[in-house]
Amino acid sequence: LIFLICSLHFYGIVLDAGSSHTALYIYKWPADKQNGTGVVTQHSECHVDGGGISSYAGQQGVAGQSLEACLDQAVKDIPKERHQLTPVYLGATAGMRLLHISNPVQSTQILQEVGYKIQSYPFSYQGATILSGQEEGAYGWVTVNYLLENFIKYGLVGHWLSTGRPTVGALDFGGASTQITFATQEGIEDKQDMMKLHLYGQEYSLYTHSFLCYGQDQALQRLLAHIVKSQNYSESVDHPCYPAGHSRTLHFSSIFKSPCTTKYKPSSYKPQAFLIIRGTGHYEHCLGNVSEIFSFDGCSFSQCSFDKVFQPNVTGRFMAFSAFFYIHSFLQRVTGITVNTPSQLEEATRVVCRMNFNEMLRLAPEQRPRLQDYCASSVFVKVLMLRGYGFSETSFPHISFQKKAGDTSVGWALGYMLSLSNLLPAERLELRKALTPGAWGALIFLFVLLLVAVLVFIILRAHNRKKKGGSESAI
Repeated sequence: LIFLICSLHFYGIVLDAGSSHTALYIYKWPADKQNGTGVVTQHSECHVDGGGISSYAGQQGVAGQSLEACLDQAVKDIPKERHQLTPVYLGATAGMRLLHISNPVQSTQILQEVGYKIQSYPFSYQGATILSGQEEGAYGWVTVNYLLENFIKYGLVGHWLSTGRPTVGALDFGGASTQITFATQEGIEDKQDMMKLHLYGQEYSLYTHSFLCYGQDQALQRLLAHIVKSQNYSESVDHPCYPAGHSRTLHFSSIFKSPCTTKYKPSSYKPQAFLIIRGTGHYEHCLGNVSEIFSFDGCSFSQCSFDKVFQPNVTGRFMAFSAFFYIHSFLQRVTGITVNTPSQLEEATRVVCRMNFNEMLRLAPEQRPRLQDYCASSVFVKVLMLRGYGFSETSFPHISFQKKAGDTSVGWALGYMLSLSNLLPAERLELRKALTPGAWGALIFLFVLLLVAVLVFIILRAHNRKKKGGSESAI
């Protein structure tokens, strides 16, 4: 019976190899699942210790070794009889996109290493690849709308029905890139940012763009490089986004090693020279510096977001996840301000930027390693969302900041697995059977077995009574 229950589900694994860390997600769905029946759920997740796989460039075999603990956990979480039937995918995002730009040989080597490691486990390895920014944005949009049941919904009469609800846009903010994806009826002037998806008998016209080097970690790195350059590469600089009185020391090489900071790099410098960064906690100066790492000039289209990128007007509801969720939660927690409008976002950001390090530490002690960055990150989100993407007093309240939808983490991973596993059909779904023939056969077999056991029990009991009655008559 236990085997039957386990066999009623299939499983799939996605390794989300992000720029700052890797997460392993296990999904499950009924074994009777016809394509696209909308019942895929998250079974479990595991977060890999250490940095993203791109951080192990030049360290032979370390990227693969870093995945072992989570792959071991997957072996335990998935029933043994399902191991060989479980597809496993690894998708790398902006961290590996950057590494592929700076050192394609190392990026290829890392993908091979993680592939060899995954293949040493008893799952069905389906490959390791670097996602394009457009794919990352589109898969995130699919995940969001799939979890919100905006495509289809299972009705009480045993049919999958079109909900008729509008889709929700997706806002993703990772470590090295940020994505915006939403359905639009407006013309998309730059065809590189257009994607057509045909799902459940309906066509969706998506605008999707990924901004490489605008993820949280790389944006902070670019901001620091900009400040260092604006202060003539002095060995001691004032950082208006760092809390007043807070300081840190690092090597110049750590600032200019990323492709994202190349344009700020001096013609010559001593990589191992020390740089002292002193926080001044000045909101207006912070806002000015953050705004300067965007480019709002030179649009060759009818309208642009920034960096000469076309974007139609944002419409409808949006879900913001990944770092957007954590920054939004931090702002609300330490300021007590409900951040539902642009003015509330600005007010909360001002409050955080005026806090010293000890005030932040008292309110959020578990965030100590990142406290110095919350002012800059909050200001960056403000500039990105309001001035960049164009959210207004009317549209900003339609953004929902979430980490999960139900019990499932929001991100591109689920949409990626659904698409690669052919679990999202183009055709319209009609009647859905409750179980596959195999599952029905197993249940019928169990029922017959139980019926036979009951009949045998009744016959034996009747026989014993008859035997007992004969013995009493003889006496």
